[in-house]
Amino acid sequence: MKRRAWLTLGAVVLGGGGIVTYAVASPSGDHGATGQAKRAPKVYDLTLKGAETGKAELPQTDTKQFSLLGVTWDSATKRLHGTAQVRTHSLKTGEWSAWRDLEVNADPLEDPKERATTRGASEPLWVGPSDGVQVQVVRKNGTTSSNLPKGLSVSLVDPGVVTEAETKAEPAAYVAGTVAETSASPTDSVSPSDSTGAAPTDSASAPASPSDSVSTSASPSATTPTTPTTPTAPTTPPARPSTVPKPPILSRADWGADESRSPDPSDYNADVKAVFVHHTDTAVDYTCDQSAAQVRSIYLYHTSDKLDSNNKVIEKAWNDIGYNFLVDKCGTIFEGRKGGVDQPVLGAHTFGSNRESTGIAVLGTYITPGASNAALASVARIAAWKLGQYGADPAGTVQLTAGWTQKNYFGTSFVEGNKYTFNRISGHRDGYNTQCPGNSLYAQLPTIRSWAAGPVQGLKVASVTGATLSGSTYYTKSALTVKWTATTPGSLIKNFQLLVDGKPVATASGTATSASATVAAGQHTVAVRAVHQSGKTTTTAALNVAAETTAPTFTTTPKLALRGGTVNTTAVPVTLSWKATDDTALRSVELLSPTTATFGPTVTSSNRTAKSGTASTWSMRANDYAGNSRTSSLSYTPVILQESSATKSGSWTTRSSSSYLGGKSYSSGSKGASLTWTFTGRSAAWVVSRASTSGQAYVYVDGTKVATVDLKSSATQYRQAIWTKTWSSSAKHTVKIVVVGTSGRPTITTDGLVYIK
Repeated sequence: MKRRAWLTLGAVVLGGGGIVTYAVASPSGDHGATGQAKRAPKVYDLTLKGAETGKAELPQTDTKQFSLLGVTWDSATKRLHGTAQVRTHSLKTGEWSAWRDLEVNADPLEDPKERATTRGASEPLWVGPSDGVQVQVVRKNGTTSSNLPKGLSVSLVDPGVVTEAETKAEPAAYVAGTVAETSASPTDSVSPSDSTGAAPTDSASAPASPSDSVSTSASPSATTPTTPTTPTAPTTPPARPSTVPKPPILSRADWGADESRSPDPSDYNADVKAVFVHHTDTAVDYTCDQSAAQVRSIYLYHTSDKLDSNNKVIEKAWNDIGYNFLVDKCGTIFEGRKGGVDQPVLGAHTFGSNRESTGIAVLGTYITPGASNAALASVARIAAWKLGQYGADPAGTVQLTAGWTQKNYFGTSFVEGNKYTFNRISGHRDGYNTQCPGNSLYAQLPTIRSWAAGPVQGLKVASVTGATLSGSTYYTKSALTVKWTATTPGSLIKNFQLLVDGKPVATASGTATSASATVAAGQHTVAVRAVHQSGKTTTTAALNVAAETTAPTFTTTPKLALRGGTVNTTAVPVTLSWKATDDTALRSVELLSPTTATFGPTVTSSNRTAKSGTASTWSMRANDYAGNSRTSSLSYTPVILQESSATKSGSWTTRSSSSYLGGKSYSSGSKGASLTWTFTGRSAAWVVSRASTSGQAYVYVDGTKVATVDLKSSATQYRQAIWTKTWSSSAKHTVKIVVVGTSGRPTITTDGLVYIK
C-alpha cells in the first residue's frame, strides 16, 4: 500500500499566524433514555504562535469536543528538535490535566519525494473527551526550543459516535455540534466569519454523514471533498493457511472506519518474515469501551489531507492507518491497515523494515508500567498466526534487508540493502531510533515470544482432590481431580490432557484449570500435558498415585482401662487403647464418642476421663489415605464402690469431709486390718487419701498378694487412684487391702474402689 504523509487536517489558517478554524458536523438523531446519538467524526487544527521567535505555543483555548490530538508542522523533512507538550481540559472532570509530552520522533516517509511534500507530525495522544487545549514546544531540558519548524499547529480529533455499540454507551459528555469560537489570544475571539468572510450559514453547522470528509474549511464547497477516482485494485494474493488458529479480530467496519478516506488500493509484501511491536504512545487510562473510538481517531489523524481555503489539497496524508493491527489493554484485536488481515499487507510502522514485516500496536504508552497480560496474549496470538502463515518460529531470528541507511535506538547502524539479524518478534526500537514500544513493553517481548512460540510456560500441578498425599504418593479410592496452573494464557493453549500411566484419559480446553479421572486399583502415575496452539507440548512431573478400596482394620478393638489420677463422682481417669492397621497407608484414628479427638497413625492410646455410673459408648474410626475407613465401638461403665460396701476386718475409723468420695472415708493404723470388695469387671483402681504420715498396705487380687503400696506423699492428696489392675476380659474378681502397720506411720485412709464393667 502506498504510504502517504502525516499532515494536519482541512484547516483555514488565519492571517498573522492566528487560529485555524474548521467546519464540524452537528449531532444528528435523538438521544434515548441512555446512550448517545450518532455523531460524525471531525478533525480541526489550531496554529501555534511565535515560532519565528524560537517559542511556539497556544494558550489555554476553548475548543470543540475532541479526544485525540497531535502536533504537526509544514515539512516532513524537518525534525522537531525539542519536546511538544500539551494540556487538555477534561469534559468529564472539568479540570485541566498536567503537561504531557508528545512523541515527536515519528518514523519518516521512506520515499524522499513524498517526504518533501508532506507534513511532519508527532505521534497522536489519546486524552479522552476534552473541550480545551494548551500547547507549548520546549527543549527536553526544559528551556524553550529554537529553530522550530514552520507551520506548527495542533490537530484535534473527535472520533464521533459511529458504531452501534457506541450509541448504546453512556456519553462521557455531550457538546452541541455548533461551531465553537476559538480565541486568537486569551481575550480576543475569532469567529468563522471573521477569518474567512463566509456567511454564518456557510459554517460547519450542517450535519455530515460518516462518508463525508471529517475536516473541512469554512467554504461551503469544503463540506464534502471531491470523491477520488478509484484506481484499479491489484490482484489480492491468496490467503495462506497458518500453523496456528486465527484469533478473533474486530474488523474495520466494526470500529467505524470511513473507507472513503482510504481510496488507494492495498500494497502487498511477498511474505511476513517478522513482527514489529509498537505502542501508540497514547494515554493508558482509557476504558476499553473507548478503544474503537481511539483506533478511529488514529485513523483520522493518519489520513486527513491538508487543504487550502479553496478546498484544494496542498499536502497529502497517509492513505491509511499505519499499523496492520492494534490491540487494547483488554486484549481486543482491531484490524488496522486495509487489504485483508490474512494477507501480507504493506504497512507503515517501522521505517526501513515495512517490506518484510507486519506491525502490531498496543494502545497506550508503556514506558512504565508494562502492558496487561490480556494485551500481551493478543499480541502473541496475532504474531504467531501471521508468522505461522509463512512457517516462521516466533521464538526464532531472521535476516531482514535494510530499506534505509540509519541507526536504531541502540546505535546499531544499518546500511540500505544489507541484511541484519532480527528476532522474529522485535520492538520498533530494534529497527528505528525511537523509544517505542516503551521500556516496559520492550522488556515484555521475551514473554510475547515464548507465549507465541510455545510450549506452554509455567505448567505445574496445583492440587489433587479426591486423593491424599502421604510421603511422595497420593492415595485414592478411584476418582480424583487434578488442578493445574500455567503462565501462558489459555487463549494460546489448544488443550490440556490428564495422563494416567502416560496415556490421556481426559482432555480439557485451553482455558480449563482441572480435569477428573477414575483409576483402577493399584499403583499409577498421573501427569498433566499442555498442548500449545503450535502443537508443542509440555508435561508436568509424574505424580505417584495408589488406588485401593480396602478399609483399615482394628487389630485391637478400643478398650478402656482405669489409670492413676484424681477420682471424683463425675470423672474417672481412664486410658483408651487400640491398634489399627491398613494394607497401604493408615492416615488417622478418630475418637467419635463420647467425645472427639484425632490421632496419628502410630498412636495407640490416650488418657481420658469417663463419667462414673453411666454407660458410655466409645466409638473409634480408622482412616486410610485413600479415604477408606472402619469403625469399632464398645460400651463401658465406671462404677465407684464406697468403702462402706467393703467387707471389713480389724479396726477402722470413719472420717467425714467433703474432700472424700461421698463425703466419708475409712482409716486404720491396725496391722492386719483389711477391706475386701467383690465385683464383676475388667479393670479396677483403689482410691485413697495421701499425706506425709500415711503408711503402707498390701493388695491382694483373687486371694493372691500382688503389690505393696505406699500411701506416703509430701503433699496431702484426696481421692487418688493409687493402684490399678486391668484384665483382658470382664470377670468376677476380689480385691483386698491389708494394713501393713508401717513403723512410725501405720495409718492408711481408703476412699473406695472403682471398677469398669
